[in-house]
Amino acid sequence: MKRKKIGNLQTTVASDSESEEEGPAIARSREEGIFHRAYRTDAEGRTVVSTSRVAVPASPTKRQPPERDLLVPDDFEYPTPNEPETLDAIPQSAFPFAGEDSFAFDEGHPVDAPRRNERDSDNPMAQWHKRRDRFLDELLRLEGRGVFRHQTKCVNCERPAVEAIYRCKDCFTDALSCKLCMVSSHNENPFHRIEMWNDLNYFESVTLKSLGLRIQLGHGRNGTCPGTLAKRAREAEAAAAAAGSQDGEDQRAKYSKTRDDFCVVDSNGIHEVGLDFCSCALAEDHDIQLLRSRLYPATTTNPATAATFRILRDYHLVTLEAKCSALHFYNKLARQTNNSGVFQPRSRYHEFRRMTRQWRNLEMLKRAGRGHAAGGIAGTQAGECALLCPACPQPGKNLPLDGSWRNVPREKRFIYALFLALDANFQMRRNDVSTEAKDPSLGDGIAFFGQVERYMQHLEAHWGLEQEKSTCVAHDAVNEPNRESYGMAASGIGTVDCARHNMKRPNGVGDLQKGEKYINMDFMLWESLANYDDIVQLFISYDIVCQWHKNIWTRLSQYNPRLRQRGLKRYYVWLIPKFHLPAHIEDCNILYSFNLTPFVGQIDGEAPERGWANINSLVPSTKEMGPGARRDALDDQFNDANHKKIIGLGKSLLEKIQKAVPNMTAHRLELWEAERGLPSDQVEKWRAEMEAWELDAANPNPFKMTEKYEGMQAIRGRLAAAAAEDQDEDDIRGDLRAHEMVVMGMNLEEQQRQLAFDASLLKTHATDGQKTGLLERSNKLGRKITQFLKIRESFTPAVASLRAADDVARTEADKPEPTPALPVPNIKLWLPSALAALPSVTVQSTHARCEFELRVGQAHAALEELRRLLLVRTAKYQFKDLHRRGVAANTRAKTTIKSLDEQIRRTSAQYRVAYQSIVLLSRILKETEWTRTLRVLTHDDVRPRPRATFSDPLHKSNKRRKTGSAGDEDPGVRREREAAARPASWIWLSQLSENEVSEGGMTEALRVEWAKTRARAWRWTEEVDLLEEEMRRVLEFLKWKAEWWTSLIGQREFLSDEDDEGFLAYAHRQSRIQIDLRARFEGNWRDVPRFIEMGRESVAEFSEEEGEGGGDSDDEDEDAPVPEVPRYGHLVASLVEESLA
Repeated sequence: MKRKKIGNLQTTVASDSESEEEGPAIARSREEGIFHRAYRTDAEGRTVVSTSRVAVPASPTKRQPPERDLLVPDDFEYPTPNEPETLDAIPQSAFPFAGEDSFAFDEGHPVDAPRRNERDSDNPMAQWHKRRDRFLDELLRLEGRGVFRHQTKCVNCERPAVEAIYRCKDCFTDALSCKLCMVSSHNENPFHRIEMWNDLNYFESVTLKSLGLRIQLGHGRNGTCPGTLAKRAREAEAAAAAAGSQDGEDQRAKYSKTRDDFCVVDSNGIHEVGLDFCSCALAEDHDIQLLRSRLYPATTTNPATAATFRILRDYHLVTLEAKCSALHFYNKLARQTNNSGVFQPRSRYHEFRRMTRQWRNLEMLKRAGRGHAAGGIAGTQAGECALLCPACPQPGKNLPLDGSWRNVPREKRFIYALFLALDANFQMRRNDVSTEAKDPSLGDGIAFFGQVERYMQHLEAHWGLEQEKSTCVAHDAVNEPNRESYGMAASGIGTVDCARHNMKRPNGVGDLQKGEKYINMDFMLWESLANYDDIVQLFISYDIVCQWHKNIWTRLSQYNPRLRQRGLKRYYVWLIPKFHLPAHIEDCNILYSFNLTPFVGQIDGEAPERGWANINSLVPSTKEMGPGARRDALDDQFNDANHKKIIGLGKSLLEKIQKAVPNMTAHRLELWEAERGLPSDQVEKWRAEMEAWELDAANPNPFKMTEKYEGMQAIRGRLAAAAAEDQDEDDIRGDLRAHEMVVMGMNLEEQQRQLAFDASLLKTHATDGQKTGLLERSNKLGRKITQFLKIRESFTPAVASLRAADDVARTEADKPEPTPALPVPNIKLWLPSALAALPSVTVQSTHARCEFELRVGQAHAALEELRRLLLVRTAKYQFKDLHRRGVAANTRAKTTIKSLDEQIRRTSAQYRVAYQSIVLLSRILKETEWTRTLRVLTHDDVRPRPRATFSDPLHKSNKRRKTGSAGDEDPGVRREREAAARPASWIWLSQLSENEVSEGGMTEALRVEWAKTRARAWRWTEEVDLLEEEMRRVLEFLKWKAEWWTSLIGQREFLSDEDDEGFLAYAHRQSRIQIDLRARFEGNWRDVPRFIEMGRESVAEFSEEEGEGGGDSDDEDEDAPVPEVPRYGHLVASLVEESLA
């Protein structure tokens, strides 16, 4: 095991070398224990086992656990309720919940504990299966009276057992009670379910109402209402008078106004109860009486149905987490009430749906502080009920109040920028049911959906605005903005999200009517920015941003000139999400790339996509809702999603910084390594070009290749177009043209080469299946070649005589033995380049021209692929050195690298064949331009790009070897010195002229690779800067939110102390939640500043010092040329022949 120190940041990499001498000295000084078990026989012949712990030296090759978890707090004291509710009162060293989400700067992996023997408890399902019969018996036993079967009296009043026939399904005990005791014990639990043991010897369900229980509102515990008592007296008199007269019946109906059909929806079912409202002179309205009993009325006038607060909260959480519809949840309650089909409770589905919708709206207003604000609900501003992202810049909440953040230098402006992402979701459609008039929203524009009237007026005014066709690929969102959605009132929704933290923005959601029109998305974006005029810079991501942003200022002028003036006060950066970017043209992949654009950190722009998977499960229920109900439901869902992300910021930001700091160090080291292997003047030139482009995109883009080579498909298309114009009979045979014949021959040649390589990889003991598969490929290819040679002879008749002469020559060479069949990979295809090697044969110029151009394209493509594979190979070696531990992992990594080496060899062979053909054909065509970019590819040329000298060899030699003669040199240092002294392979250098090569001129491919390496390094550096600022903003926002809740106290005046106390208690509780959440986050992040500082110190150290630096590879093969295989020719042909024998 080898430890490499980069400043104060220490990493550990695996080494397969047995001669490693640094690092293990520390490990040897530590001890680890093993358990020693001894067996002996005592005097009576019994076996005695004794176990003892024996201290042994730790293995020098094992990773040791850290001495101390650097980023885990040692202790803390949770703030007591009596402490003042101010953030300053909490000491910085005491953070609750610190151990829950905190992390350690781990210098090694923990030592794995020895695996214990398997126990029965490791498979609980198998254990249960053995006792399944007993479990079933117990369930059936509970259907009877159990141990209470022999009960002789009521457990409460000691009445005879004949009256004790009732039990409660919701109470903990199954003890039997009499009717009176059951009613009296459930005065405070009126919604429990009761069972009665009947004459048929089983329990049947009965209601507390049938047993005589009545609920009295407005008079506290066990209270009675005089008005209710008077009513009952009049009812009794009326009942007596009704015994024999019709007038008595009318009189009874007149006085009988007590509701006996009141229905309550609770978590255990739907109940009919006897309920009495208070009828005293100062009694509250019936709906208020119900609310004060934690019963939510279905109507405000003469309510006959209510739901407990418990079931409303339960359904609210279920619909947020499980996306359950009101219908399914209500059906569950109905079946819970009676699932036999014998009895069906009265349907209260519509009432339940109405109550849950109102409950969601009230909870949103309550949590937004609208009950405490002086303006009340009517004073709610647009988007005020939406939960804001604490990590995003929020002017007046988490940004410096002095406004200094507006005037920071350009290179620091991104820290205070707002990152937004736009997207549309066409799964969230709504059927054409109901209207705005019949189903308005309960909170129009107060959360995530914008104000409907303003939105529809905007669409109506600009619906005819022409949308330009795409100049990129054929984006449906651009080219088909008016696609019909038959039967749909909304074809989907569009959203504006916080791109860094995946939270929905206030007023950033809206319905789409027909496709993804610009006018829809424009309105949502600018509505979400209504209160953010102070933000100086915006980064906006949208999957069609390359088209959408082109005329955005023109459109804004048509909407409202003030919008354009407001928008031009900021700096804008337009980007395309990473997943969507490959579908765009090449220019878009450079201009709008998150990876290449400065100051964006590690954002991918796909924030809205992550939320769709969660919200799409609501489609079956929301698509049948009216417009207002759907907006209310989605507002509630989006608010809950934001809430869960807010309380998870402590963990999510911590995980991001854990990943970002090591990556910043590693990629800055990679950049430093790459630049040290390049001429310093060239790097300075590239750096200046990069900085100029970052300042002004009109400057040359360093990521773009200015000198491009035609690809094979482009060359074929050009040759086909030329052949269509030139109808030369010598170049046409039937419907086949000369260039198509050459392409066919080159494809067959490639198949021959692949067959030969595959045959050479067959082992000595190859299976019959492998041999058969290779033989079948060979037969198929042989038949294709036979057909091709007939076509080839039709274009060039001389090929027939050449083939015959070749056969005769082989026959003479093999005498007196019979001539064996020619292996398929060795069959000559007689392309124009093969004929050009024969002085006696005249090659038709048009055929030579076709193959020459195709071969040049083939050579450039092979060279580009070769560079790519070599870069991947280097990355694989580095990944293996840094992350692979143990024999198995290293073996898998080496297998992967071995596979890459095989691909490199095949690509090199393809280039060499193309190069040889180009040389032959260029003599006929008198072409020399190709020599500027193509050369002979030797074995030594196929090696990775230049690698830096990471330290002074003498310094490292003294560090690694403290003993030994002066002439001794560490092998690793020697390899490093030799790699630095060896000139770069020509494949990484420009071939403009020999002088330019000697002066160190670089190819564009190497410049682009350097630019990408620099971009990766700076993106991770920016990510660390952004995360550091976001953590500060989160803590400041929570502090502001706590103080904001406290500031709401006293804004309203109340007539009673009871009302005032409730409002005061809620504000204090919400303030305390923000304080505790801040303390938790601060505890989780207490060691993050030091962690970031260590990473930055490491970057500064290896960037400034020459003696210390990057990681060395322990593999000698990383910088060596890729090993060769037997040449493609007679040796490979013999291997194929032997394999197929």
